Amino acid sequence: MNKNPYEVLGVARDASDTDIKKAYHKLVMKYHPDKNPGDKAAEEKFKEVNNAFDILKDPQKRAAYDRYGDAAFAGGNGASAGMGGNPFGNGAFHFDMGGGAGMEDILREAMRGFGFGGFEGGARGAGARTRGRDLLDEVEISLRDAYFGKTHTVKFSSNVKCEKCNGFGTADGKPAPTCSRCGGTGFVNVQRGFFAMQTPCPECNGLGHKIDKKCPDCDGAGVVHKNRTIEVKIPAGIEDGARLRLAGQGEAGINGGAAGDFYLDVRVRDDARFARDGANLIMHVDLPFTTLALGGEIEVETIDDKKLSVKVPSGTQVGEKLRVRGHGMPTGRASSFGDLYIEIGIVIPTKLTDKQKKILEEFRDTKSTKKGWF
Repeated sequence: MNKNPYEVLGVARDASDTDIKKAYHKLVMKYHPDKNPGDKAAEEKFKEVNNAFDILKDPQKRAAYDRYGDAAFAGGNGASAGMGGNPFGNGAFHFDMGGGAGMEDILREAMRGFGFGGFEGGARGAGARTRGRDLLDEVEISLRDAYFGKTHTVKFSSNVKCEKCNGFGTADGKPAPTCSRCGGTGFVNVQRGFFAMQTPCPECNGLGHKIDKKCPDCDGAGVVHKNRTIEVKIPAGIEDGARLRLAGQGEAGINGGAAGDFYLDVRVRDDARFARDGANLIMHVDLPFTTLALGGEIEVETIDDKKLSVKVPSGTQVGEKLRVRGHGMPTGRASSFGDLYIEIGIVIPTKLTDKQKKILEEFRDTKSTKKGWF
């Protein structure tokens, strides 16, 4: 039996999509196998978190669970169920982002639970081409990587279209003939006393077509399971929480249908030197009192390793920000960057010579008619 997804993620039943996503990101990073090598308990918890998120992120699945509980996924239609299971092993991948599964799939699984094993594919008009499922992964990058952009390599396994039969499952690589008994609908009408009902066609097993001679490579499935590698280009200036889409790089479709899409959620780690505010960067610099009072120049290093000489005006106050234009993050527009802000702090000396103390005492005792001079 599946565990309560709300309890697994630690959220209330009325939690918003944002709260669910935040809880998921926190837990998936905590229990990720890369951070817990060899820890079986963490591995199981990681799988539970992914399964729970698969249900709650999908409005239809969530509604079905809220109404029927575990019964909504009877017959094996759990959050991670599917052809070949989870192809990403211990990775943070998930299925069903709206690419093909919905209430029809839940109903199909319910029918299967009552013994209608051939109902797969029939809920959508049987022999119709069905779009493949979407795939989702997550990557965490540094702020420096977000500044320059990078290419992220994803390795996984999934169902892909069988090249020999063009995804149709037939030996000649052409669409299978329409079933003569059901006319391609996948259903036949059955009279039970006063009641008339539709059941999956026993001739074509609910598919709407019959494959007389199956493709030898995929045994009529139209898809084969393969290891895959995808190169995802993360653009310069990307923000934390952004989602990238690679069209047609998801799971293969059924009956020659289009493939789903591949999505990559990007998380940007906090940086030790810079805080980010949109396209702007903020760095903190502590300066001596004399520099703040008299003014001067300081040298700072930007995120792209450039050395900048920045003028500090006399009378600069603690907490004030000095603006350096064009040295923030890329904005996504050609040659356009945000700004760098230098937040000013102060360094208080802990040991003074007698001469330094005397100078400061003389300064303290200096009077001025200007209000608020010090």
